[in-house]
Amino acid sequence: MSLLDALYAGGHLRTLDHALAQSLRRLDGDTPDAVLAAAALASLAVAKGHAGVRLDAAGTLVDAELPWPDAGAWMQQLTASPWVDVPREAMWPSPGSAPLVLEGGLLYLRRYREYERALALGLRRIASQPVPEGDIAALAPLFGTLFPHATHDDRQARAAALALRHALLLVTGGPGTGKTTTTARLLVLLVAQATLSGQASPRIALAAPTGRAAERMAESVRHAVQALAAQGLDADLLASLPTTGTTLHRLLGTIPDSPRFRHDRDSPLPYDIVVVDEASMIDLPLMAKLVDAVAPGTRLVLLGDPDQLPSVEAGDVLAAILGAAGGGDAIARADADALQPLIGDAGAPAPVGGEARFPGIRVHLEQGWRQSEALQLAPLASAVREGDADAALSRLRDGALSNIHFHENLADPLAAQREVLLAHFRALGHAATPADALAQSTRLRLLTAVRDGPQGARTLNARIERWLAESGGPVRAAQGHVHGQLLIVTENSYRHRLFNGDIGVCLRDAAGTLVAWFPGDAVDAPRAFHPAALPAHESAFAMTVHKAQGSEFDAVWLLLPARGNRVLSRELVYTGITRARRELHVAGSETVIREALSRHASRWSGLGWRLGMR
Repeated sequence: MSLLDALYAGGHLRTLDHALAQSLRRLDGDTPDAVLAAAALASLAVAKGHAGVRLDAAGTLVDAELPWPDAGAWMQQLTASPWVDVPREAMWPSPGSAPLVLEGGLLYLRRYREYERALALGLRRIASQPVPEGDIAALAPLFGTLFPHATHDDRQARAAALALRHALLLVTGGPGTGKTTTTARLLVLLVAQATLSGQASPRIALAAPTGRAAERMAESVRHAVQALAAQGLDADLLASLPTTGTTLHRLLGTIPDSPRFRHDRDSPLPYDIVVVDEASMIDLPLMAKLVDAVAPGTRLVLLGDPDQLPSVEAGDVLAAILGAAGGGDAIARADADALQPLIGDAGAPAPVGGEARFPGIRVHLEQGWRQSEALQLAPLASAVREGDADAALSRLRDGALSNIHFHENLADPLAAQREVLLAHFRALGHAATPADALAQSTRLRLLTAVRDGPQGARTLNARIERWLAESGGPVRAAQGHVHGQLLIVTENSYRHRLFNGDIGVCLRDAAGTLVAWFPGDAVDAPRAFHPAALPAHESAFAMTVHKAQGSEFDAVWLLLPARGNRVLSRELVYTGITRARRELHVAGSETVIREALSRHASRWSGLGWRLGMR
């Protein structure tokens, strides 16, 4: 049996992957099986979040013993194939029009190689462009008000100072480390910088991959502005800061029934500063389109947590950019000097390391975690992030942590909490308004590592729906929807302006008609859809950790598989537990937790080395 047939017969390929290989075979019957199998695997790799497939590690895409070709011989066959282009320069367009591209040991679907190349060029363009600095020393009084205790070791102050000198800034850190608070203050500085230079106040956009993440960022900025106003900052400076956020799709301008956007290189975004939160969630195609639409002279600020899971779709863009930006917080003298005009020379460190080849600037925030009095999450999150299973298990088993609950080795951890869970989900159907129902939906969520299986999101959703029906809940409508049902969109619909991961709720109106409500441009103005007209969607009482990125919930139940699974990683556990605001439940075994924390979520990509090239 050929490798392609073995992959398909074993259920390792999607129909789409196999169809690509079969189409190449129909067009040229002499195409070697190894080339056809590689084409199918390149398609499968994208579905699994990679930019392309590494031929020397292709076996890790599937969990099976198969007759894999020698990687060297495989590459030779691909190089000789008319279906494969082999570029001579990483930053040049791929020659010809072959559907596959072989470069740097990766076999790409052509469009993903071009996304990667375009993104690298765009990021280098933004990072390299000069910005008007003006008289930075004149900003020292304002800087002192914004950062009254600033030293050269104050990373929030450093991020703000570097924003005055660089067009591309990456601000990273875990939950509660002050990314959006720092952003609000650096935006005030940039507004003041423009004013001192006699320029108009900069036009500023706040965006994120999901509507909920965009609103969370905007809310944090609003709170920061209120705090600064209470300190007596100039109202005119604060008035220039935006008070609302938007999704990246809305920012770029969706076009019905098209993957393209209204804003691109020829019609760039009309902003002087673009701030994007939750950058770890942004996939390769979307980031490439965002960067393409950033106008010359516009600053781009990316915020994110590098320890979270990478995007659901292809690419681990944030990790690649951070890696290319140089050794963490190692900064050259020019950047160490950024603080000097603002706070003087006291305590100034010697420069560390050398300049990275990619001129993007990164500052990683560490101090402080957003915690309620009820949930002291930082020690557990740190242990998970570092892969320290002993410390993580110790924290989970610590009975003194009254709002962190470890349901260890329980066959059915939800059974004992059935009434609590049902009370929450039933309450959604009794909310006064759709906006209230959407707000209440964030009070509790079941998160899973997988979609299928006993602890999978689909199984748990079916179980919750059955519980609701058994407890006298609403009967399922003919279309499969019920009053009070949470929904999650699973594919982008530019026509509806609904995107993968958007959460809504089904409610009957006064006439008894079932309507699906999704967040709108304002918190109190959700949008209504007929359920039958929605793009692909499913129930969302339970959802995967991947789908929960960018959201927070008062109480989180993280349900891990009963047995080990290839999707488990420390990034998955970290992302899951850090969705909780006030209460955390973790259900799993010691064995599964140790396996998860021993594994990193990694993606195959060539973006890092493209950015690092001279």
